Amino acid sequence: MEISLTENAIHHFWKTFDADNDAEELSTWHPIVQVVSCKAINTGPDQPSRNRLVISDGNYWAQSMLATQLNDLVTDGQIQKNTIIRMKKFHASRVQGKRLIIILDVEPMSQVDNRIGEPVNIEQVLDGTTPAPSSVKPSTTTTPAAPAGFGFAQAKSEHSSAAPNPVQSRAVGTAAPATIHPIESLNPYQNKWVIKVRVTQKSDIRTFSGKNGEGKLFTVTLMDETGEIRATAFNNVVDDLYDKLEEGKVYYISKARVNIAKKKFNNTGGDFEIALDKLTQIEECMDASGMPSVSFNFVELAKLEEKPKDSTCDVIGIVKQVGDFENITTRAGKSLSKRDLTLVDKSQYSVRVTLWGKQAENFVAENQPVVAFKNVKIGDFGGRTLSLISTSTIHPNPDISEAHLLRGWFDREGHATSFTAQSSSGGGGGGTQGLNRKDLLTIAAIRDSNIGKSDNADFFSCRGTIIFIRNSDSIMYTACPAEKCNKKVNETSSGDWRCEKCDRSYPQPDHRYLMAISVADHTGQLWLQAFNEVGQQVIGMTARDLYDLQMSDAAAATAAVTKAQGSTWNFSCRAKQDTFNDNSRTRYGINRVWSLDYLAEGRALLDQLQQYSI
Repeated sequence: MEISLTENAIHHFWKTFDADNDAEELSTWHPIVQVVSCKAINTGPDQPSRNRLVISDGNYWAQSMLATQLNDLVTDGQIQKNTIIRMKKFHASRVQGKRLIIILDVEPMSQVDNRIGEPVNIEQVLDGTTPAPSSVKPSTTTTPAAPAGFGFAQAKSEHSSAAPNPVQSRAVGTAAPATIHPIESLNPYQNKWVIKVRVTQKSDIRTFSGKNGEGKLFTVTLMDETGEIRATAFNNVVDDLYDKLEEGKVYYISKARVNIAKKKFNNTGGDFEIALDKLTQIEECMDASGMPSVSFNFVELAKLEEKPKDSTCDVIGIVKQVGDFENITTRAGKSLSKRDLTLVDKSQYSVRVTLWGKQAENFVAENQPVVAFKNVKIGDFGGRTLSLISTSTIHPNPDISEAHLLRGWFDREGHATSFTAQSSSGGGGGGTQGLNRKDLLTIAAIRDSNIGKSDNADFFSCRGTIIFIRNSDSIMYTACPAEKCNKKVNETSSGDWRCEKCDRSYPQPDHRYLMAISVADHTGQLWLQAFNEVGQQVIGMTARDLYDLQMSDAAAATAAVTKAQGSTWNFSCRAKQDTFNDNSRTRYGINRVWSLDYLAEGRALLDQLQQYSI
């Protein structure tokens, strides 16, 4: 049996939106509409999610919200994109100044493959920015009757008097296009469309090498009230369009191609993406009223470990520490600039956030600001870490409720909170930032598990006492004094020190630690490899100072090394299996080391006891 949409139901409902006597008539009117979009909205921690529906009568579409008691209909798949529904109970509401239909009871009727008709935004029709469809026809052959007061002849009459004539031509930036299409409606089979969107993210121009030679590209993330979509421009189009688009501004965009999204490079969550080309038209819209700003779906820092590696997320927190701006060289010889931040939130966790390039260079954080990060990549080097990628954006002190609540909490009590770190942050150091005590393993557990047995490195934390330092008289090596090199240098016949990597000779070498230390706890013993920063922390002096002490007083130098034996530390380690001469063994290296903070350790033990309700 063919199911018909109720013709112009949304148009008529909107026209009587503010009427005072519609409640009784609405209770007896059950229009049939189509769901053209269904999207879950995160309402905050400990709150049920809401489902936003874009509903259409075939000619007009409008925003609606499904009551939370109906969420199971979406979860079970009874309501999804293109579902035909009968609205049995609903009412009008205003949310943040915008009209919204709240659906309290609904009957899913059927599922179809495609959207019915070419509906337009009812609000834009009624405020005159978009004309109504040039010819309004029934969406199918039959239409259910409506109660008195909701006659379709009356609706058509209102439609003809309220809707302006289509705009045939316009000066740039002075009038809206004839029809604005929502992002949600775009697909590869649609050629003629115009979208009104806000640019929420714009990447730098990046270069690449392909089978056809060198190229360049940039991307933008576009948003309207129905969703997000990514757009990309290549080569000559980059020169034409890059300066036309600015983050935060609103534009009309048309004459571009809609393609299937490449999920590997596209993290907006949509099925399609836009390819900007030489025919693409972009015009700034001076009237940005009603356009959404950047939307976030924040993840608490405590829950980052539940997210898969290399996925992306949005986070918000207090920037508690800002690292120095650094230039590093990758193994491939590429020079990069970076800056590390420490971010904390109300979940009492901290995480390291790494900024790259211009974002790292230009980042300024005064007085521990609230910063929201959108679309950051989750890593697992030394625990959970966050890293900005080309599509990531930074939003200092955003004017949103989450930021205001976070600011108040931190100023009131958060500044004195002890945070559990999701990630380590560099070499040796004092304090316990970067240590997650609940993840401490015994040495027996490390040996009995498969840590370090896979193709990739594994990371773990443990607590142990140094019982022996191998070859205590040769725990350092002569190193290249050039910054960022640290390769071993050898003395030449002329008395200089030669670095093969730098292809230079130096009058004096640097000295750096390279130690093998035996660590034990109540369950067993393990050999760990320690490098320079960790060695400085364990020995209590630089390798150069220890070398000078050896030259002047060998007994004192031996005593300094012996003193380190018997000390207890918290270790963050890396395990990786190596193969040499067909023999495999697991090597354990120390990433970072902490001396014991007995006050913090006591509090951690007290917390564990309280969990047992003793």
